Amino acid sequence: MSPGLPHARGVLSGSLLSVLSGRRTALPSDEEIHRADPYGDDLQLLLYALYELHYRGFEGTDEELEWNPDLLRVRAAAEATFLRALRDGTSGGDDVQGAVDAMLVEPVGDDGHSVSHYLQREGELWQLREYAALRSLYHLKEADPHLWVVPRLRGRAKAAMVAIEFDEFGAGRAENIHAQLFADLMADLGLDTAYGTYLDAAPAEALATVNLMSLFGLHRSLRGALVGQFTAVEVTSSPGSRRMANALRRAGAGPAAQRFYDEHVEADAVHEQVVRREVVAGLLEDEPQLAPDLVLGIEATAHLEDRLAAHLLASWRDGRTALRAPTGDTAPHETPLPGR
Repeated sequence: MSPGLPHARGVLSGSLLSVLSGRRTALPSDEEIHRADPYGDDLQLLLYALYELHYRGFEGTDEELEWNPDLLRVRAAAEATFLRALRDGTSGGDDVQGAVDAMLVEPVGDDGHSVSHYLQREGELWQLREYAALRSLYHLKEADPHLWVVPRLRGRAKAAMVAIEFDEFGAGRAENIHAQLFADLMADLGLDTAYGTYLDAAPAEALATVNLMSLFGLHRSLRGALVGQFTAVEVTSSPGSRRMANALRRAGAGPAAQRFYDEHVEADAVHEQVVRREVVAGLLEDEPQLAPDLVLGIEATAHLEDRLAAHLLASWRDGRTALRAPTGDTAPHETPLPGR
């Protein structure tokens, strides 16, 4: 089932959503899009909604709009704005090994900027629920964006990527698909498991982390960047998942909530080895010129995750919800998420 259309967050997203709902409206010009905040709510929702046309679409939206030339023009302008900001916000270079090695070194302790460390140490159940709600925008379609790179690889890289994806999709068993495991986690936490439920609640920082995968995945020219993004996720997943599993146990979450992260501790420890030794090494062997794109994917992932972490931690340490909600003195536990 397709989700309903989200609420607009500005002129750019508002004009797009009018088109998607069947009303005639003027779409924004390239100049208007290029002037927008690349990390702001308006542009990030614009991109998210355009990308969603390539996933499940929206209820009541014409499926033929997926390849509408006018919408593709808007998407290209928004992507250029977002990609320029990502390149400006990362150091770049072609040292893939150095970028991977940096991710393999776990800090001795919490540096105060890690969400999983915070949740493991002192996170409350309402914060874990918020985190799950925001992450559901990706995890309910986990691994889907990475499938786009498969036809663009060959040899070792392709075989290894498919092997990892096979595992992500439950190794042939629907109940073990990682997206289903996350839905089970959400149900255990009393959240609504319907795809796209929490789009309106998600701040721009959360949308950007999902948009990054779609941006890289939908462009053959950015195949190296998508492999870099995938590498960053797999290399850092296992230790972070262990902390999240501990956080859920400490908060008293049920076994289904714990299972999702327990599964990733084991699975991603294996995936990390495969992605480094076969996917990355195989791609560089075939196409060494893609090294800078691999670095971009790794660094852009860290850049956006850092932005999201800063938003989450600043909100929670101040006792505020990290979700998009009216400002005021209402405590997080007094504004329950859907499904509670």
